[in-house]
Amino acid sequence: MLRIGPSLRTARKLLNRNLHFQSPIIAGDVAPVHHRRQELHRFVRRCNYSSTVGNTSASASFFSTLNNSNSSTTSTTPHVERAEENDSLQSNASEVEPVAAVEQRLSSGMVDAYLAIELALDSVVKIFTVSSSPNYFLPWQNKSQRETTGSGFVIRGKRILTNAHVVADHTFVLVRKHGSPTKYRATVQAVGHECDLAILVVESEEFWEGMNSLELGDVPFLQEAVAVVGYPQGGDNISVTKGVVSRVEPTQYVHGASQLLAIQIDAAINPGNSGGPAIMGDKVAGVAFQNLSGAENIGYIIPVPVIKHFIAGVEERGEYIGFCSLGLSCQPTENAQIREYFQMQSKLTGVLVSRINPLSDASRVLKKDDIILSFDGVPIANDGTVPFRNRERITFDHLVSMKKPNETAELKVLRNGKVHDFKITLHPLQPLVPVHQFDKLPSYFIFAGLVFIPLTQPFLHEYGEDWYNASPRRLCERALRELPKKPGEQFIILSQVLMDDINAGYERLAELQVKKVNGVEVLNLKHLRQLVEDGNQKNVRFDLDDEKVIVLNYESARIATSRILKRHRIPHAMSSDLTDDENAVELQSACSS
Repeated sequence: MLRIGPSLRTARKLLNRNLHFQSPIIAGDVAPVHHRRQELHRFVRRCNYSSTVGNTSASASFFSTLNNSNSSTTSTTPHVERAEENDSLQSNASEVEPVAAVEQRLSSGMVDAYLAIELALDSVVKIFTVSSSPNYFLPWQNKSQRETTGSGFVIRGKRILTNAHVVADHTFVLVRKHGSPTKYRATVQAVGHECDLAILVVESEEFWEGMNSLELGDVPFLQEAVAVVGYPQGGDNISVTKGVVSRVEPTQYVHGASQLLAIQIDAAINPGNSGGPAIMGDKVAGVAFQNLSGAENIGYIIPVPVIKHFIAGVEERGEYIGFCSLGLSCQPTENAQIREYFQMQSKLTGVLVSRINPLSDASRVLKKDDIILSFDGVPIANDGTVPFRNRERITFDHLVSMKKPNETAELKVLRNGKVHDFKITLHPLQPLVPVHQFDKLPSYFIFAGLVFIPLTQPFLHEYGEDWYNASPRRLCERALRELPKKPGEQFIILSQVLMDDINAGYERLAELQVKKVNGVEVLNLKHLRQLVEDGNQKNVRFDLDDEKVIVLNYESARIATSRILKRHRIPHAMSSDLTDDENAVELQSACSS
């Protein structure tokens, strides 16, 4: 049984009662389009008479029921005898509405629902994923594998589009098309965790027989109807839910922790729906990807501009690069006194630059306390928004995110009361502490039982759902606020101490930042490993946060490392991304022997 929304349930009851054919919402096979139209024509001609109750016609009552997505009741039009119906039809022949006009009115209701299902049957697939996430407390091993399901749909080029979180940390992926008992092996071609999108490919030619690709449409307007198609929990067959567009604005993407354009709809989006298309008419309006926790029937879909930006980036570069950022933190200037202080004339509007990422191109031309007046000629309001479609407004970050990497943007800036024009090259920026680390193993380096890692938010998430309060406060604050000062910089910490005679007394220094090794500032984990392996000094000194110090004899520490690894059944002293030169291989061999 398909999971359907209230409006589709109502339409199904009315159609089964009045059209006398089985709805393809329930049936396994879809009735031919011309058969459905013939039945529809006959039903319209029967229903197009004036009701004896009030001034509302029966057809109007029926159509309002179909188009009301919140209604779950059928028409209350009284029963009319066949003879009376024929008389009414004859007397009102001049008032009969053309069938084409009725079909057009049905486009947002019943016909859309049928069309969505008809398209979905040959394009939407169910995805079966086996995944295994890393254990960031023990970065040399993975957690137990788990099995999840999701949805996807075929796009041009024999590719399947789905959500990134459906295939995150995957080890094995299978897909199954509607009406087939066979599962086919799929490969992840590209994945963008920031925008929560992924592209799969299936090599089997048998899989593609009878499959059709869906075409991407436009951003729907408010109150336009969409049908979400997928394989949510609670059943194994395809499901269709219908809703309307409630809101279009930049929204927090939970999976990638990014702020991108999203569409809010009132259709139910449940686990398993992720990756399925939201169809409007005969085109895709978005990809279902998340819902609002604690609320009913508030779901979100990824709009077409974000989808096209992701696909275009993959096609142009062969891999996902990311969405661009200015690298700025800006403050609204809604207060009249702050505008007066920065010499903003009455006709000028904009936002105040409060922080600049040192690695961004903006740091080359912009300064703190600059006022950004416009972006690519689009004026920025004092609340940081720009015009969007018909009397809608969204934050100007959306204009930035839609730029391609290495594209140039023109900024009009107010500085010390004078207006300046600047050109800035945009490109994706990485934070000092990565927000996510999907599809890759964590980096680590073990020396004398001291486990060094770069700080990441997934490491903090290991402290539980309330990680913000449960994790070390200092690490948490720095993870959320600090910016990188140099390219390739990482925030290195001593995550734990694997106890041994050689490191006794240092166990209380865990979870502190490592600042220097032998007096040299640490840039990243690979740099730390190189400083430790230098071997020019008898002892190795680590300077930590809070002015704490660790000193180890190098030869004794190297011998102890092998002993500690064997005791804890750790296969290697460092992650594979650090073993790319001869010194690392020598240390790896020495520690393993």
